[in-house]
Amino acid sequence: MPPEPQSPADPASAALFREMRDRVRDMFDHALAECAIAPAFRRKLQCQGSYLQSGDEVYDLGAFERILVVSIGKAGHSMAEAFANIVDAELAGIIAAPNAPPAELLGFRYFNGGHPLPNEDSLRAGDAILRLVHEQSPETLAVFLISGGASAIAEKPISAGISLADVVATYQALVLSGAPIAEINAIRKHLSALKGGRLARAAVPAHQLSVLVSDVPEGSLDALASGPTMPDSTTVKECYDIAQRYQLLDRFPPSVRSLFAGQQLQETPKAGDFAFARSHYATVLSNATAVNAAVERAALGGFAVEVDNRCDDWNYQPAADYLLQRLRELRRGVSRACLISGGEVTVKVGAASGLGGRNQHFALYCAEKIAGENVTVLSAGTDGIDGNSSAAGAIADGSTVERARQQGLAAADSLAGFDSFSLFHAIGDAVMTGPTGTNVRDLRIMLAY
Repeated sequence: MPPEPQSPADPASAALFREMRDRVRDMFDHALAECAIAPAFRRKLQCQGSYLQSGDEVYDLGAFERILVVSIGKAGHSMAEAFANIVDAELAGIIAAPNAPPAELLGFRYFNGGHPLPNEDSLRAGDAILRLVHEQSPETLAVFLISGGASAIAEKPISAGISLADVVATYQALVLSGAPIAEINAIRKHLSALKGGRLARAAVPAHQLSVLVSDVPEGSLDALASGPTMPDSTTVKECYDIAQRYQLLDRFPPSVRSLFAGQQLQETPKAGDFAFARSHYATVLSNATAVNAAVERAALGGFAVEVDNRCDDWNYQPAADYLLQRLRELRRGVSRACLISGGEVTVKVGAASGLGGRNQHFALYCAEKIAGENVTVLSAGTDGIDGNSSAAGAIADGSTVERARQQGLAAADSLAGFDSFSLFHAIGDAVMTGPTGTNVRDLRIMLAY
């Protein structure tokens, strides 16, 4: 039987809660270390002399007249640097990322694109990328280094009538709709000249190698960065259905609303299109990397471990209820149980909200459900950024609600006001990492003891 819960004010109980918060943070930090870009590139890409091998595909870099590199996303800088350190060849290209790099690579143009919403540099980056790859020859190797966040970081609207303000308004409507990321990206693809395989089409007839750090569900790689170099599995009809399902038309700006109302969206290139005839794809990191690393650390700590990713893209409430139930079931008959879940949950944010993100909101909801129990929950993003806060996520346990109350904070009020960061920061349980330079979705680690 599980031990009887004790008061968070009891010294022994408080010490146990602190120990488990430290343990769950150690598991997360280990997972982050395993998701570092440079070692992942060395594991997945080998270069001997002029020959670059990715899986079964081998490129003789010396045989190409030009090697172009386009690196876009939250890991834009670290991916470009890792690739440059592997290959012995002259590189040139574009890097679009949300933050300025510590040092720039020779031969590259830099853009500081916006995230989660595009900015002027996002549009400048999108235009520059399309100009760079346009009308290349078959003797060009175009290397696309793609990570999460690139949907906003590099963008070019499909119509000249769609302004930056219109793009931002559309993105805001999509992000706040509560739709899962795959459905959000379906619409982004069809409104973009860059996404949904259109970048690959622009780069024809060059040889194309796409190296991916995935922040999308396994098996849905064309959703990564809205799939600029991959065949698109989504359709125009799906976009119209998604807009109707989430009542988006009234939230879209007129320039975008007219495309939907008049059913004027153009289809993206699909599997079998000529755009992908010379394309190869290599995934160097994914959410499974983080999950497996956390499992390894938990097992070494003596926990009975189970992985359950079933609630990927669920609303945060049923996801939390389901995972807590699974944790309690796993706890029966063992002294220490650990449930690990990868992927993302969705949160539909109210009109007025404070600071936080889906991970902190999920953790705070759990805090109310586990008050007084010997349970610890960490939920955090591997990119180091959760929503509009400076935290990656948060840790909640059976003492969270009481410790917050002692600080004059009510968990229920913070949850209702979407202000989870303020509470977790006040009690010292916000997970602060800063931008990590990688991005393989979120990680939830739950302990019962």
